[in-house]
Amino acid sequence: MKLGCIADDLTGATDLALMLAREGLRTIQTIGVPRADLDLSGADAVVIALKSRTNPAQEAIEQSLAAAKALKKSGAQHLFFKYCSTFDSTDEGNIGPVAEALLAFTGSDFTLACPAFPANGRTVYKGHLFVNGVPLHESSMKDHPLTPMRDSNLVRVLQRQTKLPVGLVSYEDVEAGPDAIRSAFKREKAAGHQIVIVDALSDIHLRAIGLAAADFPVMTGGSGVAMGLPVAYRDSERSTAPVSATVFNAPAGRSIILAGSCSSATRGQVKAALDAGIPAFRLDALGLASGTMNAQVALDWLKLQPANGPALIYSTATPEEVQEVQSKLGRMNAGEIVENTLAEIAKALPSLGFTRLIVAGGETSGAVVNALDVDALAIGPEIDPGVPWTRSVAGIDLALALKSGNFGTPDFFLKAWSMLR
Repeated sequence: MKLGCIADDLTGATDLALMLAREGLRTIQTIGVPRADLDLSGADAVVIALKSRTNPAQEAIEQSLAAAKALKKSGAQHLFFKYCSTFDSTDEGNIGPVAEALLAFTGSDFTLACPAFPANGRTVYKGHLFVNGVPLHESSMKDHPLTPMRDSNLVRVLQRQTKLPVGLVSYEDVEAGPDAIRSAFKREKAAGHQIVIVDALSDIHLRAIGLAAADFPVMTGGSGVAMGLPVAYRDSERSTAPVSATVFNAPAGRSIILAGSCSSATRGQVKAALDAGIPAFRLDALGLASGTMNAQVALDWLKLQPANGPALIYSTATPEEVQEVQSKLGRMNAGEIVENTLAEIAKALPSLGFTRLIVAGGETSGAVVNALDVDALAIGPEIDPGVPWTRSVAGIDLALALKSGNFGTPDFFLKAWSMLR
């Protein structure tokens, strides 16, 4: 195994697995630390999806180290810690603490941090993160219900999370190519920096960064920076052709959308689905907390919907609505109530004939696949940048599109079904 990857949420793991598979590495994605009897011997890369993004930092460290140990035991030559392209985190972590722990685990003293994903509008310039050309702290991420991002300077953000000195490899070095980036890494390391934010404005930059960092024992970043790794790691006898299919074999059955994210992108996708007339049921967090609404009410509604088209169950709300709910229920409690309800709904879906699922939101996706006992996924074609169709490898046969809340065009919920056959 060339590369062992640890992702801090499920949709991020799927995004990374797609990137690696598309570039020609034989890739397996697991949900949680892989079980002992799962055969990983044919993989060039394994991506372990954790649910550690918003956990207490110590829990995230423990989960990540357990994943790292499993990957190393399976032969991984390099480790990659994947987090969101919007650097979702708090001043307590978890990006900095997990990166520190993985460096210590491998005996390394230097790595990079690059969340850039230009295809989805995430770029880094002079250490500052931009979302569709807007500084992170001015984007919709400033109102994220769990990890509001109020500072665009990633050097500053990361330095608040770690005791390790944080430096910067800026645009001029990256633009000059892999050799210049390697020289910049050496310069920053000589200056005493142990983690460096790296600028990137294009896929060309990401490929150059990946080539320059490919020999690192530990790398960290969004899925974009992994774009350059397969070129360095590919073995012509083991690698596969890039994933380029536009249709995907899926089990026969009914279709449903479960949306737990309150991001701007998901709100637009929910609106487009409602405008298109997709039958929809909204979960109200205050109603769930008071007991006036529950999973069974949603399932009873679902049983009455037409079988020949998708249905939508969503808790998506505006920032103002989210703030009101959090003020009454508490930030973490509000999210857990909704997640637990969506998980309960998901668990009942196969018995109602639903085998084709779109799930919006990283936390929601993690709760749903855990409820369905899905522990490994085969990666299919890309619907939108960073979001593929997948199919469960064992257990209940399901087609799953696990979407980060921030990803996808407004018509994502409408067009994804056309790729299934």
